[in-house]
Amino acid sequence: MKKAIILLLIILSSNLAKAQFIKEKSINAQIGYGLSTPYNSIDEVVATGILIQGELVLKATSWLEMRPYLGFILTNSNGKDLNDNPSDEKAESKALLIGGKARVRAPIPWVAPYIEIGIGTSMGRFKTFTAFDTIDKSGVIYHVPFAFGLELGQNNNVDIGFSYYLQPSVEQFAGAFAVGITFQLI
Repeated sequence: MKKAIILLLIILSSNLAKAQFIKEKSINAQIGYGLSTPYNSIDEVVATGILIQGELVLKATSWLEMRPYLGFILTNSNGKDLNDNPSDEKAESKALLIGGKARVRAPIPWVAPYIEIGIGTSMGRFKTFTAFDTIDKSGVIYHVPFAFGLELGQNNNVDIGFSYYLQPSVEQFAGAFAVGITFQLI
């Protein structure tokens, strides 16, 4: 009986304590110059394209944010390597990106460096053709997002950085040099 009363008191008192983990919520919209490249390549090929991504920014502290995201990357090979020589190698991605990241940032006004890592899923078509790999895959694969950059402005609402999505099951990574703007939610 004592255990039931103690459990009831804990439940009732925990309802009164309205602690909130998330301090602020906002939306971050990004667009960038996309690229994809194979892990193993003789000719050093890079496919180019576009990355569009939206993130829900859940600010826990001034230096830690959780960021669920939804994005799209489209890269196409031009049949040439980085030295503009013809190449049969390529790494192309046409995929929807969904997942979550954690961002650690320096809480500095005007220029705040950051780094982020997470886990996610890519859904689409992936081609990796090199001397070492022949992969033409459609479907769902996992990826590991990794990014670094700077948040600019007095409120750090402009974001400039490099976002990469490591895709081990198709032996390539996709990414972008991206610019984003953060809008505060009320």
